[in-house]
Amino acid sequence: MKKQPLIWGCLTVFRWLISTLSQKNAVKIGTVLGSTVTYVTKRKVKEATKRCSDVLSIPMDEAEEIVKKSYRHFGGAAAEFARMPKIAEEIKKYVKIVGEENLQKAYVKNKGIIFATAHIGNWEYAACLVAQKGYKMSALGAEQRDDRLTDLIAELRTKSGIKALGKKSDLKTVIKALKNGEIIGIPVDQDAKKAGVLSLFLGKPASTPVGIAKLAQKTGCAIIPAFCIKNKDNLTYTLTLLPELKGRDGKEYGEDIQTSLDDCNDVISEWIRKTPEQWMWMYPRWESFDRGEFDETGN
Repeated sequence: MKKQPLIWGCLTVFRWLISTLSQKNAVKIGTVLGSTVTYVTKRKVKEATKRCSDVLSIPMDEAEEIVKKSYRHFGGAAAEFARMPKIAEEIKKYVKIVGEENLQKAYVKNKGIIFATAHIGNWEYAACLVAQKGYKMSALGAEQRDDRLTDLIAELRTKSGIKALGKKSDLKTVIKALKNGEIIGIPVDQDAKKAGVLSLFLGKPASTPVGIAKLAQKTGCAIIPAFCIKNKDNLTYTLTLLPELKGRDGKEYGEDIQTSLDDCNDVISEWIRKTPEQWMWMYPRWESFDRGEFDETGN
């Protein structure tokens, strides 16, 4: 894998700085750095602003404010993630859980659970809290351009009580974990390109990963929408676990791929609309559709 010495060097300094501060001050620093990024990536900010304006049907100036808040939010979230092993044992101070009964109901079946989530709020804190409460929580490895970054992410999760699985594409590893009754958090708001199925996301067709539906069909695991959203104090979060998704017309979830993905996207879209400033607008969610990679039939 390609080494990224500049990014790695900045990250090393950032981690050192964050580790010397209190949680509150670390988040403040992260927020400031996130804001700074908007000044050095103006083209990406402009693209994200147009994306936000188009799908939310709002004026550009309003969309720009949402996007800038998103950058600040994820700067703070990066600081929180870097410090996660340090505060893992006291994570309950920072995250309140709502709907744990939905998790418990599915967990006792021992068929595995997928937290269907998005790049919103702080999904890492959601996993940390669930792990610290004694559930078997796992996380898939995300391949970065620099192997050191991939290893760092796995290290931060492992030290926070989360079981680090193999690569994101390792289907056998995922199936084994689910059959072992484990919980896996999967953000499903990524562009799956030609490997995905077109489904409305925030009202616009988007190539949607089919993984959660196929895994539910194959293993019988529960699909629980989960969202860890930052509160107004800019320091604490509320993790909401919704009832597991069910199939339509008496079918099991995942049996009908299209409607299963549509229902999941509807839930995610609803939560993004509630707190758009905590979603990752800088990611080109609709890119493959916009490029015309799908015809009128969705193929």
